[in-house]
Amino acid sequence: QVQLVESGGGLVQPGASLRLSCAVEGRVFGSHAMAWFRQVPGIDREFVAAVKWVVGTTQYGDPVKGRFTISRDYHKRTLYLQMDALRPEDTAVYFCASTSYFRSVLDTPSNYDVWGQGTQVTVSS
Repeated sequence: QVQLVESGGGLVQPGASLRLSCAVEGRVFGSHAMAWFRQVPGIDREFVAAVKWVVGTTQYGDPVKGRFTISRDYHKRTLYLQMDALRPEDTAVYFCASTSYFRSVLDTPSNYDVWGQGTQVTVSS
């Protein structure tokens, strides 16, 4: 059984940076892709970024392009999200997700089968 454990959230001022981590726990792990989504109450989960685990190809949602960077440490089995130039509208609970199946579409929550518990990011002055 694979589990995803996020960390790194917190309260920061506009313009600041944060780095989220997502550690993969479990004896067997074979991922096709991992991603970050975010959610605020009453709104559907929003795609942030995804990376194909083996080849490293990345994809970003429009609101975060040029500000956020997704990366992974293949040997440490850890996913990262570097968030720079944070804005109040980035405030949300951030979730990491993984799928072990080939997916041609990476920005859809239903294409992921394992989720972390989420970590709160609040951007406020």
